Amino acid sequence: MTDQEIIALQRSGDYNQAFNAIVGSYSERLYWHVRRFLCSHDDTNDLLQDIFIKIWKALPSFKGDSRIYTWIYRIATNEALNALRRQRLISLVEFTSLTEKMAGKIDEDPYFNGDRLQRELHKAIQKLPEKQKLVFNMRYFDEMKYEDIAEITGTSVGALKASYHHAYNKIKAELEEKTLDD
Repeated sequence: MTDQEIIALQRSGDYNQAFNAIVGSYSERLYWHVRRFLCSHDDTNDLLQDIFIKIWKALPSFKGDSRIYTWIYRIATNEALNALRRQRLISLVEFTSLTEKMAGKIDEDPYFNGDRLQRELHKAIQKLPEKQKLVFNMRYFDEMKYEDIAEITGTSVGALKASYHHAYNKIKAELEEKTLDD
């Protein structure tokens, strides 16, 4: 179902069908978007349920000022970042590094089916500052246009391009260092 059809259902007051269409259209994409932040299948599934509850509750108030696609991604992104902030606080209390904790989740996740290089890529991404991680994931994995990322994050296209460039260089350096070490 297209976003226009979903919006038409929402505007007609058929929230159940609009919501079901959103879940059907976006579940998989949102799963992978959130998973890149949380590095865990179970954590992602739990948060995805919360995201869809938030979308359900907010659906009647969606005004159509933005595209449904960017509206949904904004909700999912904000919830994923909030989950990371909660994990960061827990890590502080436990005196552990969030980066190390997330890297451990990548190594321990039985659902991760990538090779060694893919694991190292995901670990390198976890070392990035929050904004760079966000932009890199959305641009590299989700193949989003900078304009869409700008709408989701409320950041200028120029700033996003700079963030992506810095993220790319940091990841490249990290991966080159890993290959030299091996």
